[in-house]
Parts: sequence; C-alpha cells; structure tokens
Amino acid sequence: MFSRQKLFWLSRAYDLPGSDARFLQAVRDNCAYHIKHCPQYRAICAAEGFSPERVRTVDDLKALPVLPTLFFKRHHVLSIPERRLAMKVTSSGTSGSFSRVGFDWGCVFAEIPMVLRLGFYHRLVSPKPAHYVILGYKLGKQDQMGVARTMFGVTHFAPPLSRFYALRWKDGAYVPDLDRAVERLARCARSPFPVRVVAFPSYLWFGMERLEKLGLSLRLPKGSKLLLAGGWKQHYAQEVDKPRLYAQAKRVLGVEEGDIHEFFGAVEHPVFFNTCKNHRFHIPAYSRVIIRDVRTLAPLPMGEVGLVNLITPLVNATPVTSVMTDDLGFLTPGEDCGCGLKTPYLTILGRAGLNDITTCAAGAAELLGEMP
Repeated sequence: MFSRQKLFWLSRAYDLPGSDARFLQAVRDNCAYHIKHCPQYRAICAAEGFSPERVRTVDDLKALPVLPTLFFKRHHVLSIPERRLAMKVTSSGTSGSFSRVGFDWGCVFAEIPMVLRLGFYHRLVSPKPAHYVILGYKLGKQDQMGVARTMFGVTHFAPPLSRFYALRWKDGAYVPDLDRAVERLARCARSPFPVRVVAFPSYLWFGMERLEKLGLSLRLPKGSKLLLAGGWKQHYAQEVDKPRLYAQAKRVLGVEEGDIHEFFGAVEHPVFFNTCKNHRFHIPAYSRVIIRDVRTLAPLPMGEVGLVNLITPLVNATPVTSVMTDDLGFLTPGEDCGCGLKTPYLTILGRAGLNDITTCAAGAAELLGEMP
C-alpha cells in the first residue's frame, strides 16, 4: 500500500540496483490501481494481455502498456474522481494541443521528498536568500502549465527575496517583457545577495543577446545560478549548442559553467531530472528509461537512437506509468560520464513530430530518416 512512498522517500537518489525491488513493487501496485479505477487503462491492458504480476524483473518493464503523450493530448483520463485531485497540470501546448494530467495528494507528498533529495544532491538548496528573475511564465489561476509550476517550484531552493517574471498574463495572453527583465538583472547585479535566473534556454539566450546589443555586461553576485527548464520548443530553429550558451553566460552575466543547471521532465512524467557537473541527465532511482525503435517500438540497446519511453509509479490520478514521448534520444553507461554517478544518462537529440505528425512513431521515423 505504501510502496510508492517507500520508493520516493529513498535516500540514495541514484542507486538504481538498490532501488529495483522498491521500484518494481511500486509499478505493480500503480498498474493494479489504474486497472481497477480507470476503464480506459483497463481496456488497454486487456487488449495487450497485460497484468501487473508480469512485472517481476527490470527487464519486464518493457511489457508495460506504453501510452504516447499524444494519447493524453486527445483524451482526458483519470483514475480518481476529479473532486479528489490535488491539481490538474497541462503541457505548454506549443504544438497547438496539450496534455492534461491529474495529480493526487499521494503523488504530491511523494514528490516533495524526491525534489528535496535531488536538490540537496545537486547543491541547489541554500539557506542564503536570493533574488529570482524568471524568464518564463508566472504561475496563476489562468493557467495550469507544468513548466510554470516547475519554475515556481525551483524558486524555493533558496529563500526568495524577490521574484520577477518576464512573461506576464495580460488581456487573456502572455506578454514577454525582456527589456524589463534586463533592467531587473542589472539592478540585482548590484545586490549583495545572489541572483537565480530561472529560464527557458531560448529566453535566456535572447535576453543575453539583448544585453549585448545594449552594450551591457553584468557580473552577478557570487553564488548566482542559472536554472534552465524546458527546451527551445517553437524556437528550435534558433537553438544554439550548450558550449556556446555557457560561454555567452560567462561573458555577459559572469556566471561560470559549474553554476548552470538544467532540468528535464514532462507533465506526463513529473520526475525531477537534473544535470550532473558534466551537464548530463543521469536516471534517478525514481524513474526508468527505455529507448524504443521508431518503427517497431522494440527496446533498443545502450547507445542506439530511438523514442524515449519514461516509466515511473509516481502518479495515481492519471495512468502515466509508462509514457512514450515524442523525443528522440539514447542512453549511455554512467561510467562514461566521469562525474562519479554510475546510472546511465539520457541524451535528448530533438523532438519528433515538428510538422503535424499522425503518430509519435511515424513522426520519429521521418525525422530519424532525415538525420545525417
């Protein structure tokens, strides 16, 4: 009954072998719960001949019914009554549609220790107050976007002295104000307290370009950090590589590469992925990742490129136990990183389905065929 809590309260955040037994038990319980309480998920499992008892080893996780993120963009499915939801969260909907995922209170109380554990591990938690400049959405009643929730959440790793948002809700839409964000950064640079810039990578890049055009070069106070959440999304055509972004951050803001942290996740997979000191996403104990062939969906060995299948037993409100993203990526042995973590790390190459695809697999196959 408490298998989920036992997993997410695990103190060894990157001990995959040591967490396998807890993870498998939590997955079995999670699947059984969804089969009992969600008619749509029960029908999918029946059609695939799946039962939770089949999941006995880590290799058996590949037998879990895999639901593409597209499914949650077209269907709003729940395993608990809507009145019992702790919250409803949506994806950003940059492609014109968005996923809707319900969160139960058990999920929230399991998620908090996970986030704190990983926050302490990656030295994001500090008792020293900080000013926050958020180059992203301000969380409010008008939206339920997961990225806004994430950006607001990370402003609690250090006590917030102030929060400034570059995207504000006005007349029924979000309006960007990078000029005011630049002004706020310049003001915070004169403060004795550190500054934490929470941003989409694209907005950080555009903001730094704006600073350079104004002939400004800042030196943020010691202990300042750049916390990057989300991808380039609709700005993918202007995406720059990480070394160029990091060099720009040092030149324009005076922030060293070691103080730049990135997060990865999805509304359908709310596990807190953080980059290590070498800027790689090692798999935490609260998640498992399978890379699948874009045509057959068969699991692929380490190092081969395919669709990213994310697995976690965190959520009871919506059956997101095993989801197929529209991201292309591959896994690499943790030992190859050199940061000290032994768990495999995930590399995301890009997003499939940039041009109105019918299915995730079809779009990924098309994109993969275009890669050199």
